[in-house]
Amino acid sequence: MPTATRKPTPTLRRLESIAGAAEYVGCNSRTIRRYIAAGKLTGYRMGPRLIRVDLAELDALLRPIPTAGGAI
Repeated sequence: MPTATRKPTPTLRRLESIAGAAEYVGCNSRTIRRYIAAGKLTGYRMGPRLIRVDLAELDALLRPIPTAGGAI
């Protein structure tokens, strides 16, 4: 009986332009470019000039600020 080979399921990415990613998190596009240059964020090049950023990676960079003693 032949075994069926399973193809890996592709990971869906929510790709956005640098300007769109900056607007998404509320920062300047230069900040997104600095994060890509520093290796904190992956930039995906599409063609010679177009760069996209995965919004899921941006979400992963965001972290909550802890409150002092849980006071409201």
